[in-house]
Amino acid sequence: MTRRLQGFLAALALALSGGLFVARSAAARTPSRAIAQPAGPLALIGGTLIDGNGATPIANSVVLIANGRITAVGRVGQLAIPAGARIVRTEGMTVMPGLFEMHAHLMLVGHGNYAHWDSVYPSRLEKDVIPVAARQSLLHGVTSLRDLGGPLEPIMNVKRKIDRGELVGATIYTSGPFLQHAPYPGTEAFRWGINGVADARAKVNKLADAGVSVIKLIDHDEMTMDEVRAIVDEAHKRKLPVVAHAHRAEEIRRGLAAGVDDFEHTGLATAPEYPPDIIAALRARTAQGNKPPLYWTPTIDVLTNYGERRDHPDYVNDVRWYDGLPKDIASDVQQSIVRLDTLTYYRFVPNRHSTLATKFKQLRETGVRMLIGTDAGVPANFHGYATPEEMITWVRTYGMDPMDTIRAATYWPALSLGVLDKVGTIDVGKAADVIAVRGNPLTDIKVLRNVALVVKAGKQVK
Repeated sequence: MTRRLQGFLAALALALSGGLFVARSAAARTPSRAIAQPAGPLALIGGTLIDGNGATPIANSVVLIANGRITAVGRVGQLAIPAGARIVRTEGMTVMPGLFEMHAHLMLVGHGNYAHWDSVYPSRLEKDVIPVAARQSLLHGVTSLRDLGGPLEPIMNVKRKIDRGELVGATIYTSGPFLQHAPYPGTEAFRWGINGVADARAKVNKLADAGVSVIKLIDHDEMTMDEVRAIVDEAHKRKLPVVAHAHRAEEIRRGLAAGVDDFEHTGLATAPEYPPDIIAALRARTAQGNKPPLYWTPTIDVLTNYGERRDHPDYVNDVRWYDGLPKDIASDVQQSIVRLDTLTYYRFVPNRHSTLATKFKQLRETGVRMLIGTDAGVPANFHGYATPEEMITWVRTYGMDPMDTIRAATYWPALSLGVLDKVGTIDVGKAADVIAVRGNPLTDIKVLRNVALVVKAGKQVK
């Protein structure tokens, strides 16, 4: 046996015995600070470019980046490479815009018991949880994410540190706390109750003044209709879109009546389909060409593939889920999800499975503009990993076109957040949020699991 082979087998034995987890955990305790970058422009050369606009991909592409922005896009042999540029070869890869994750919860990292998590970890969210979730997302190719429901101050503090380059992570667009009729006991820090129209407007303005990017409604079928309209009206005055839960039929009806911009989740529990009046109302809304698109984020993969993950216990032991977390938090999360079938969160999911294809098809046929979002952070649904899995499920299980799926994670999210002029496609002048995957996602969407290169704001982070 050669020395090289002996070394390989020893390393393999170490990994299988748990040594890899220990090594990863030790490395994970290193702070996720900004990585020093060589000076000068960056040139991505040779890959096939999907720019996010929906056009035919460009073979043998060149993408030039300087000062955090895309400066030129062309082909090998047609676009000159600046002297001194740092060259990254992308042959055999697909180069594309960084992905958006449009429904994440950065305050959660997959723990199976919300009551326990909410009582033990609030003081550690800003230092030990939110930055790790944002970094995990980025390393999977998610350069931007929409956080929908979390404590305002910790989320905003981490967001600003990432924006300033003090932490490495996906750009955060957040709603801050949920707005609902009354917070559940023990959740007051990230669920704000609404008591009347004046209070509704005041809380929207408080969030807007804090710098949130969107307003999040939940359980608004328990509010008065005047309160719902006040929230949407005040948010729109502040140029903020409103997203709303669609778990129950009346949430959808009220959201449509008030002018909500985006609905979240597939919803309606074990009901076999959306009621006819809701489908008719959605079609009527999407037929109004003088209005922006009506968006819908179905978060369907976490439901579709629950059974597969439940029946493969090695899933919860994957070291990737815990990379960057302090050892005690990682161990707590891991132990909490050993038996997915015992978790309250998944109690009714097996009975919902047979309804998902019909609901997904109904939504597509109404003309709503669907966005890639995953509910990342909920039990056993992990940041970064969840985003390409949602895209794979759309294509392989529900028949979505791969290019449309990619645009649902790039172009359309940027438009919905009002930042398409800055990010979301690979165009000259935009922020250089660029990823590359090995292979062609238009013929095999599963290659999105293999993100080889991540550039965020012009800096190579993977």
